[in-house]
Amino acid sequence: MPNVKYQKGDTVMGRWPGSNLYYEVKVLRFDTKTQLYTVIYKDGTELELKEQDIQRVAGFRTRSSSRSPGRRRSRSRSPGRTTRRSSSRTTVAAVAAPSATDSSPSVRKDVKMRDSLEIGLSPLTPEVKTDTEAGKSQGRYNLRRRKDEGDSKPSEPKAAQLEEKEVKPAAAPAAPLSTPLDFGGKIGAYIWLLFLPAWVLFLLLQVNLKDPSLANFPPPLPPLDAFWDPQAVGFVILWLLFQALLYILPVGKLSEGVPLRSGERLKYRTNGFFAVVVSAVAVAAAVDLGVDLTYIHSHFLQLALASFLISVLLSIYLYVRSRYVRQDQLALGGNSGNVVYDFFKGRELNPRIRDFDLKFFFEMRPGLIGWCLINFAFALAEMKHQDLEAPSYAMILVNLFQLLYVLDGLWNEEAILTTMDLMHNGFGFMLAFGDLVWVPFTYSLQAYYLVSHPNPLNLAALAAIVVLNLVGFYIFRKSNSEKNAFRRNPSDPKLSHLTRIPTATGKSLLVSGWWGVVRHPNYLGDLIMALAWSLPCGFSHILPWYYMIYFIILLVHRDARDMSECRRKYGSAWDEYCRAVCYRIIPRVY
Repeated sequence: MPNVKYQKGDTVMGRWPGSNLYYEVKVLRFDTKTQLYTVIYKDGTELELKEQDIQRVAGFRTRSSSRSPGRRRSRSRSPGRTTRRSSSRTTVAAVAAPSATDSSPSVRKDVKMRDSLEIGLSPLTPEVKTDTEAGKSQGRYNLRRRKDEGDSKPSEPKAAQLEEKEVKPAAAPAAPLSTPLDFGGKIGAYIWLLFLPAWVLFLLLQVNLKDPSLANFPPPLPPLDAFWDPQAVGFVILWLLFQALLYILPVGKLSEGVPLRSGERLKYRTNGFFAVVVSAVAVAAAVDLGVDLTYIHSHFLQLALASFLISVLLSIYLYVRSRYVRQDQLALGGNSGNVVYDFFKGRELNPRIRDFDLKFFFEMRPGLIGWCLINFAFALAEMKHQDLEAPSYAMILVNLFQLLYVLDGLWNEEAILTTMDLMHNGFGFMLAFGDLVWVPFTYSLQAYYLVSHPNPLNLAALAAIVVLNLVGFYIFRKSNSEKNAFRRNPSDPKLSHLTRIPTATGKSLLVSGWWGVVRHPNYLGDLIMALAWSLPCGFSHILPWYYMIYFIILLVHRDARDMSECRRKYGSAWDEYCRAVCYRIIPRVY
């Protein structure tokens, strides 16, 4: 075993790469292969340092308080300001390191710079004090040798023997403006902008065929007038306005979101369950008054196109308004500087019109509740097309399973405030298109398929599918509840029994309950439910299994994004978590 000078847990002074500044750090470990020490600063930043860049705390002299009071000076605490008077001796306080986003290859990018840099008061700025103030402070270290102290002893660290001259602290690096690009980067953004609308069009044309087999690819294009219907546009706009009215009503709880980079916590009106109940009453009243909801089935393509146009207009508005907001209001993931990528990913994190939060509203209301409305309309269309007195068992299962999913999401609407979309993703075309087009018009394909392709179910198959869905729902709800409670208040006494792994950011990783079985138990529950939604449609065609196939691809991709983000954010703690929880989504499989 090599002789390791500094042990795990030692508090030492570490030199910041590229400067003569030393800061108080704690040794985490020593890598015998690279001969580097991993240390952690007070703000949570982790670096790998060579042995010569580390000194013991005892080697740094603390300033004496014998200075004349007449020589006191007021000093700015900004890192960009430097003293002009060599007679005013200053000492640099070892309070914290510069940002973990430094370009040095040895920096682990585990911690994001706080937005106090925007007002010039960085929490990572070395504090400058006058000699008299430094003498009164404990734990402050002088990085320069005083002439009246004589020559340093041989045992004193070299870096503490700086000449008596003016020292200019290195300015802290700017906070990161964007995270690494995903979804294929800039080229990928062009591809997705073209592919997503084309794919939805293909699905809607294919499912409308009598035989939606891939052997009939490509589906024939209908005449142009089949794509446009002013009444469909009016119907979509009316639906959006109705849901917006329900959202702004002073009904329901005002919930606080997670702290933003600026430290601010936004408030959200979480009355989604109220909105879906009122919507159901309104739809029932409309049917009782003679409104023919099978219009949704017969004009499905026109309604999808109307929703697509509105999502494009909304995305343009969101991008334009994002050019006029403060830097700290932008999402790190959509601020690359490339217009097309930022338009697709979304630049502004929480776009609001007064207290009306656009991302939160579109994420949970018109698309999700609209999905249930579409399914109900397809049940009515099935009865009409197949001359039935009641919907088939398969149609009832699909409607009930997906309605349960939506009701659960709106009942626990507050939980979405801790999801990736709300916390990290900007609001742009990706989410606008997903909320208004992708969710209501592709997630309802199973019900659309059953309108023209009946699939009788016996009681045994019926019971097995119901049990399967309930198992998936239980795993999904239980794991999400554990995650949401832990994220909101990890110190809650009710959660004291949970096993956790501390990280350098001050947060902890949960390794108890379902989160100790697989890394994404909520994804596991989602996949089991997706299977239960597809089984009522039978195995005659692959199209009703689209949701299952799509969800596997989506969740595997999302898992990869989570892995990359968490490794960047939590560093070695994430590696420890992955060793503790080996499987990602499916136990003993993946």
